Amino acid sequence: MKSIADIQALIREIPDFPKPGILFRDITTLLQDADGLKATIDLMAEQVISYQPDCIVGIESRGFIFGMPLAYKLGLSFVPVRKPGKLPAAVHHVSYDLEYGQDSLEVHQDALTEHHRPLIVDDLLATGGTAAATAKVIEQTGATIAGFSFVIELSGLNGRQKLPDGIPITTLISY
Repeated sequence: MKSIADIQALIREIPDFPKPGILFRDITTLLQDADGLKATIDLMAEQVISYQPDCIVGIESRGFIFGMPLAYKLGLSFVPVRKPGKLPAAVHHVSYDLEYGQDSLEVHQDALTEHHRPLIVDDLLATGGTAAATAKVIEQTGATIAGFSFVIELSGLNGRQKLPDGIPITTLISY
């Protein structure tokens, strides 16, 4: 199995993307490496099994990339949280602020109940706005969030501070 250092080495750094001064962490090179992708999912599963989730919630869209194989690995179901207008049935909806503007997320109203313990999964924890909004829309279902799992955390952006208190957070790689 590859180590976390091996996985980190598969993440390409692209300076000045999407704008000058930003060092972008590109996961496409990790996704292109079968052993690295498998190790990522295996290590994420090891980190979160003690949270006892009963389903995985993936945040559109890169949360789907890691959430689906993690659900498969753990033998759990998968619930997508999507941008508005992408889900065909009745939804719970939340709007949230971005650095410049607003965005929204939705989940099917019948996807989760108060008996569920979902694990929220995404590729990246940066400022925490999207993950915090996902927690709010999941709370509308009555479910109890088991935890958060991210491949990468940009710790200098303090995204953890926006997430609900008392809910465990795991990341494989921190920059």
